[in-house]
Amino acid sequence: MPIDPSVAIGAETARTIFSWTESDVLLYHLGIGAGSRAGDNLSPDALRYTLDGPALQVLPSFGVVVPTFHMTDPPPLDLPGCDINLAQVVHGAQTITVTGPIPTSGSATLVTTLTDIWDKGKAAVIWQEGVATSPEGEELWRVRSSIFVKGEGGWGGDRGSAEAVVVPDREPDLVASYDVTPQQALLYRLCGDRNPLHADPDFAKGAGFPAPILHGLCSYGIVLRELTDGLLGGDATLVRGFTARFAGVVFPGETIRVSGWREGDQIIASAVIAGGDRDGSPVLADCVLSC
Repeated sequence: MPIDPSVAIGAETARTIFSWTESDVLLYHLGIGAGSRAGDNLSPDALRYTLDGPALQVLPSFGVVVPTFHMTDPPPLDLPGCDINLAQVVHGAQTITVTGPIPTSGSATLVTTLTDIWDKGKAAVIWQEGVATSPEGEELWRVRSSIFVKGEGGWGGDRGSAEAVVVPDREPDLVASYDVTPQQALLYRLCGDRNPLHADPDFAKGAGFPAPILHGLCSYGIVLRELTDGLLGGDATLVRGFTARFAGVVFPGETIRVSGWREGDQIIASAVIAGGDRDGSPVLADCVLSC
């Protein structure tokens, strides 16, 4: 069978030693739309994302991508016990939890383990967890993610469980919009994700999409940035964690509308397409920002 849970679950999938610089942080922030609004080039708040120096801060979602930031090949799928290919795969969910502010430059080791495989009948969901540690052995952040693999379910395995995040029954404390640029995916792919699904029209059509789609992690970063700016005064150091489920696709040129509700030490959020033929189509769901 293409997926063998007895081999996969518990296997270490990667041990990556990596480093980053302020330039990597700046490129990542530009890739998720920081500095794109009129006046951002003169705003001290906006420049905290886009100008190197003592005021530069790091949005925690950077920790998800930095281990593979300098890769130029499409992401590998050589997972133990899993014979799958990129055309079958979409990102399912993503979580990052930080122990403190991510430094603007540094080095770390990420150890990733395959923790669960769910059988959804017509698809499989594969979960991985990674822990990033400093050269001194201190935990810096922890990531957990899932991929949805089309056509690989049906072996009678555990279907898994997921508890939906309930959006408060009141007006949101924040409604913000971000206009995805036509070249957004082409810029974001320079952050280490060269999956042709996000750049090659022929590959995208072969995967069932009419055109290349925006990286799910780009939408993830955009939404976290909008919530941080709109409800945390733009202070990324207040973010302790962010989790979201990828509920739909975004095509470059569309607008993402972000809604956020303050709930104690959390912000509950959702993101949808605003305007056009796909108005209201989901982008991210089950979003929780911990602060």
